[in-house]
Amino acid sequence: MLGTIVNTCCIVVGTLVGTLFKKGLGEKYTTTLFNAMGLASLVLGANSFIQNMPKSEFPVLFILSLAIGGIIGTALDLDGRVKRVVASRTGEGLAKGLISACLLYCIGTFSIVGPVMSALNGDNTFLYTNSTLDLVTSMVFATTFGIGMILAAPVLFCWQGMFYLIAKLASNSPLLQGTLVNELAIVGGVLIVSSGLSILNIKDCKTLNYLPALLVPVAWFLIKSII
Repeated sequence: MLGTIVNTCCIVVGTLVGTLFKKGLGEKYTTTLFNAMGLASLVLGANSFIQNMPKSEFPVLFILSLAIGGIIGTALDLDGRVKRVVASRTGEGLAKGLISACLLYCIGTFSIVGPVMSALNGDNTFLYTNSTLDLVTSMVFATTFGIGMILAAPVLFCWQGMFYLIAKLASNSPLLQGTLVNELAIVGGVLIVSSGLSILNIKDCKTLNYLPALLVPVAWFLIKSII
């Protein structure tokens, strides 16, 4: 868990440093950074999709995942519920920032494969690399959205901790097949792009309604292993 702890601490430190810089920024600079985060989300999401799509053994799985996950999330109104809770306590702007930050920190190859490699081989290389990226990203997010972005740290810890425990308890499980990681990264890339569109006020796709889409590839591989 050392790599995950380091990653979490980097987000906390980056947020604190970014918050200090935020105090000296004018509105036009804050808007510029806000747009920068939206553009970064688009690029990172597209990159995750493009890199992993050629490796997919089931090219249409991400479409089914988004469709099925979107229906489930809409029925549960996940996006509306979470945004109302966060906005009531932090403000609408921070709610957007937290959602985008959590997606960027958690839905990526490093953040999924990293804890698995750490658990199975004691190799924290991916997590240390991810920590460096998240340190910089969290600083920029905090200069835009403030200290409230620190709430993304425990989300990351729980997310990576889940994969770490899965790897420890089920080293031969189909959940750990590399191809599953590819499918999760593809779906995650689409979600990150969706988040970027929301930050830039281009289109509010209600990204959180599509979070159940991440469970569809897992269910697919479980069923496939049984059959």
